[in-house]
Amino acid sequence: MEETATAAGKSVMVDRLVFALNGQRYEVAGADVDPSMPLLEFIRTRTPFKGPKLGCGEGGCGACVILVAKYNPMTDEVTEFSASSCLTLLYSINFCSLITTEGLGNSQDGFHAVQKRMSGFHASQCGFCTPGMCMSIFNSLINADKSKRPEPPNGFSKLTISEAEKAFSGNLCRCTGYRPIVDACKSFAQDVDLEDLGLNIFWKRGNRKPDVSKLPSYVLGGGVCTFPDFLKSEVKLFYNHLNDSCVEPSREGWYLPRSIKQYYELIYSGLLSKSVKVVVGNTSAGVYKDQDLYNQYIDISGIPELSNVARREAGIEIGAATTISRSIDILEHECESVSSPNESVVFRKLAEHMSKVATPFVRNTASIGGNLILSQKYPFPSDIATILLGAGSSVCLQFDSDRRHIPLQEFLEDPPLDLTTLLLSIFIPHWMSDFETRNSLVFETYRAAPRPLGNAVSYVNCAFLGHISLDESSDTHVLSNLHMAFGAYGTEHAIRARKVEKFLTGKSLSASIVLGAIQLLRETIVPMEGTSHPEYRISAAVGFLFSFLAPLCKDITEPGKILTIGSSNSIDMDDVCKLPLSSRRETISIDQYKPIGEPIKKYGVEIQASGEAVYVDDIPAPKNCLHGEFIYSAQPLAYVKSIKFKSSLASEKIFAVVSAKDIPSGGQNIGSGFIFGDEKLFGDPIAEYAGQALGIVIAETQRYADMAAKQAVIEYGTDDLGSPTITVEQAVEKNSYFQIPSDLYPKEVGDFAKGMAEADHMIPSAEVKLASEYYFYMEPQTALAIPDENNTLVVYSSSQYPELAQSIIARCLGIPFSNVRVITRRVGGAFGGKTSRSTQVATAAALCAYKLRRPVRMYLNRNTDMVMIGGRHPVKAHYSVGFKSDGKITALHLSLIINAGISADASPQIPGSIISSVKKYNWGALSFDIKVCKTNITSKSVMRAPGDTQGSLIADAIIDHVASVLSVDAVSVREKNFHDFDSLQLFYPDSAGEASTYTLHSIFSRLASTSSYLDRAESINQFNGFNKWRKRGISCVPLIFKAETRATPGRVSVLNDGSIVVEVGGIEIGQGLWTKVQQMTAFALGQLWPDGCKGLLVRVRVLQADTLNLIQGGFTAGSTSSESSCAATLQACNMLTDRLKPIMDRLQLQSESVSWDTLISQASKENVNLSASAYWVPGQDSNKYLNYGAGISEVEIDLLTGAITLLRADLVYDCGKSLNPAVDLGQIEGSFIQGIGFFIYEEYLMDNNGLMISNSTWDYKIPSVDTIPKQFNVELLNTGYHKKRVLSSKASGEPALVLASSVHCAVREAIQAARKEFANSTGYGTSPLVFQLNVPAPMTVVKELCGFDVVEKYLESLSTHET
Repeated sequence: MEETATAAGKSVMVDRLVFALNGQRYEVAGADVDPSMPLLEFIRTRTPFKGPKLGCGEGGCGACVILVAKYNPMTDEVTEFSASSCLTLLYSINFCSLITTEGLGNSQDGFHAVQKRMSGFHASQCGFCTPGMCMSIFNSLINADKSKRPEPPNGFSKLTISEAEKAFSGNLCRCTGYRPIVDACKSFAQDVDLEDLGLNIFWKRGNRKPDVSKLPSYVLGGGVCTFPDFLKSEVKLFYNHLNDSCVEPSREGWYLPRSIKQYYELIYSGLLSKSVKVVVGNTSAGVYKDQDLYNQYIDISGIPELSNVARREAGIEIGAATTISRSIDILEHECESVSSPNESVVFRKLAEHMSKVATPFVRNTASIGGNLILSQKYPFPSDIATILLGAGSSVCLQFDSDRRHIPLQEFLEDPPLDLTTLLLSIFIPHWMSDFETRNSLVFETYRAAPRPLGNAVSYVNCAFLGHISLDESSDTHVLSNLHMAFGAYGTEHAIRARKVEKFLTGKSLSASIVLGAIQLLRETIVPMEGTSHPEYRISAAVGFLFSFLAPLCKDITEPGKILTIGSSNSIDMDDVCKLPLSSRRETISIDQYKPIGEPIKKYGVEIQASGEAVYVDDIPAPKNCLHGEFIYSAQPLAYVKSIKFKSSLASEKIFAVVSAKDIPSGGQNIGSGFIFGDEKLFGDPIAEYAGQALGIVIAETQRYADMAAKQAVIEYGTDDLGSPTITVEQAVEKNSYFQIPSDLYPKEVGDFAKGMAEADHMIPSAEVKLASEYYFYMEPQTALAIPDENNTLVVYSSSQYPELAQSIIARCLGIPFSNVRVITRRVGGAFGGKTSRSTQVATAAALCAYKLRRPVRMYLNRNTDMVMIGGRHPVKAHYSVGFKSDGKITALHLSLIINAGISADASPQIPGSIISSVKKYNWGALSFDIKVCKTNITSKSVMRAPGDTQGSLIADAIIDHVASVLSVDAVSVREKNFHDFDSLQLFYPDSAGEASTYTLHSIFSRLASTSSYLDRAESINQFNGFNKWRKRGISCVPLIFKAETRATPGRVSVLNDGSIVVEVGGIEIGQGLWTKVQQMTAFALGQLWPDGCKGLLVRVRVLQADTLNLIQGGFTAGSTSSESSCAATLQACNMLTDRLKPIMDRLQLQSESVSWDTLISQASKENVNLSASAYWVPGQDSNKYLNYGAGISEVEIDLLTGAITLLRADLVYDCGKSLNPAVDLGQIEGSFIQGIGFFIYEEYLMDNNGLMISNSTWDYKIPSVDTIPKQFNVELLNTGYHKKRVLSSKASGEPALVLASSVHCAVREAIQAARKEFANSTGYGTSPLVFQLNVPAPMTVVKELCGFDVVEKYLESLSTHET
């Protein structure tokens, strides 16, 4: 028996790996690496390459994307594809060639055209996602170039514009808003009009016609060797001696059987333990996370029978290990080989639908069979299972020596397969029309999902197949041979709706028959208990059945067809999701302060694109470095009695567990703190909220630590603690509040009672609710703590507030602040989430390092980050408002209840920000009652435009409500309640400034004119009148945003060679702070020359923040850190110029031309201090000012699914005199798109314990490239001289986010149009125009407000007419 096992092991065991990485050969002995090691971990920890990043570990964000190339020695062909390296296991890439972004180009060898164009189109901000973006774009380019399309003009790829827009469809970016990335990608497309591309450094808009020669040159095919010759030789040698290998089998390792026979020999060899996993692409680990380590893997991708494709007359058979991407290619190829389009409809529709499953880089490695296995094993909401079921597919199973073909439905209903059964293949029948009987084939597939292009699980999916014939006697259509499959609606697996099929078969289609089918469907589609949005899923399924049947009934209005009305300003297209993306960016560069005011590229942007920019986790791990992961509570308000660990492989990896008992004597249990109080690091002895840290698991790698933390078993007790406070209603009942200091409590305006007495109408009580929002910075929270001599520490933290981290760490450890050095170079996105919340991670890492006397790194996995860190404040607003018949509002009373979570953090400041934003309208009289609630949930903290975002929406919701009551256009009510300068001073006494700076009226007028608002509004009215199942809405909202500058330090030093180093208090978090500081330095020191000094710009280096090097750095937030840092830099530079000017004057007497180098050399000889430090403090009368802007958004909603398409957005923003128009434009666009996420897409869901459950990329959907406005126009206004601003500049990072409320308001308008349409047939209560639209307003909410039963009501009305 042992000899048999040995033989089996020898034949399939992988003892070493050979592969190429960026052209370099790597050989790894099997004993040196854990078989469960992801490729990403190997690249980042065992090679010098740091380009691929860990963003989610789920294949859902694209930060880790690399290029994989495989070589076929039989055909001498190389195939390349993008892959998610966080899911791809290291062992699976044997004899592959891998390319990361460093392999495309770098600072030593020169940058690639993709990297240069990403840089030149301002397509990178924080830069964390940029390497993955570059790899996705490069993959699209080289695969397009391999096609048989005609040769493109020089400098272009064979890529098309439509392909360019989808090239990075699976990659997420939280900073840019995607538009500049689209432009960078489109610049390669052979059919692009270069004049349509946005702002870039290659040509100025309005100059002579752009020329491709101005762009960084691109070589057709990519210009990169993707598979080196040395590896080709090794591959050939390996395949020639494939049967000669001889290795000793092991109880741990990676097995690669190369036949079904070898697979079964291995299964029965006795070598396998219980901890074994069968894989092809391992992408299932992104959905159903491994709960323990595996020490044995069986890779079945090497079994030829599982990758075969057999084409038969009856259909096509696809091997189960075939990737989804290759399956799509196979189906598309079949379509091309079929002469009649009708004969290829099933294959074509299947391919189209599959291209919306997951992301491109997941489809490239995920197998079609693996998808079906998941559908059988779990209640996995698979689109592929449903559409294959609808197409009448079957599967082939291998049972030892026996094979069986069974229908897919039977397979899905069977118990999950064990190791003894293999799924071999999937057979898809070839369906055809029967021309003899005049039966035409019809096949349609549908999905309702949060994103159109994929990377989102469906709420419901379905596929309908059948034959249709015409009953000439009644002139009606009759269906036969029906297959109707439904899935993802909260079912164990996809099903056939057989009762519906039977009911429809042979009947003449009419409204009453369709209604009968829908009624039967409602009995069939029954979501399991606990399914989210059950009514929505049923209603969407009804909508899809209606969409399929309606075109076959002559008396039903087709839902898929848009009836056009021909306006030049309207968008008419049957599928608006397929509209091309377009944009217009208007900026004005200023020559007055060159290089200030010029749209230069971001500082260090090329190394962001090449992956060489160093983030905290890119710092090489010090010797003996350990890794930590939090154990957190799943219960609120409970005693922690004990923490034990399961007996598991992961538990064996635990090095230590650190908890509150390990805090040094004299230290405090503190993990975070802000102005208003501290927050504990550990819940000890009581876990105060779900998500609170209870301890830290330490292990040798981050993956081991993460997995070990999952093994924790926590025993809770709740004796005498009472019930936790989760909701604001419970907090109000218990009087659980945080105090708002009197100096922070906002000021009321006017006399509310008097204002209400003057009103003609009133809304006595109404409500709007706004949920929380997670930050979703691309770089999770991370810190590296290194113990140093004499009880000191160096902590590298991804932080907006290193100074706070320093103080919290010191207090926790009971040591002086001077013993803690916190360093932050750059941050991969923050949005407020790394102000106070990052200190928990930095402090935890520091405590562990201090105790263990070894370096400790903590890098939160995305799930832990989402559960523990918190987010934006949820707000519940009640309002009473009085107004005149003409829409003029006379009084408003607001009752605000804010959920702050467990600690005060910055929450007492939020009421002031909310009310400040509400005050953008003149309410006549404004009064309010505000409560900041203390609850047992994670602390809520500042998030981009904190308070202002919620306040603006509340204000606009009230305006919309008033307009609805009066049945007038909301824009007219808005304009009626704009401030004049007198009322502006009344509402904003500390920040209104001078009358000349109040630009809102002119901005609003300009926007209405340039966007053709009135014409479009009229076109939308006509569109809504002609189209029953799609409705459009348009809304225009104003912006008034109060900004406040803060004191900031700066230091400028000139080295002996003339190079310049600058240190500032502000942190580079992607907002372009370093870029503006670089420009300011060159401008200020350039004043020594009559024409400035252009050469100085490249000599400036901005240094990382260091709390022991530059003190009083403060926090980077509120959109003003860039201007404050620039002010401090200017002040320091002026000190230097004062010192250098006398020397310059003397040198100019000797020579007319004096170089910078000569000047600095002479100054050094004369012992002039070439370093100047400044601490800029804004004046009391100028530290607060108002920003103005306006935004118009146009949307379309689908009444059958609730799907929202953003057709167009137009923004105008007063930027003062922009320090860098490209940076400011990027900030405005990015913040607007982030705002759309808050108002529309991002659902922050908690369980009854307050634990966040939408804690992954699968459940939490930030905007992606397929959800941004189809047309996006932004104009930066450079307004007049502002003597109290830094070179007349104004903030840009946060304010435009508030303008995204225009999208929410436009959705409201569209819903109103829908409710008007069906007002007589559906019960909407008192008025169809008045309803509560909370935040967010995703498609599920839109559908509910349009009516879950609109289809039935419509059909009932038609049926009545029939009878």
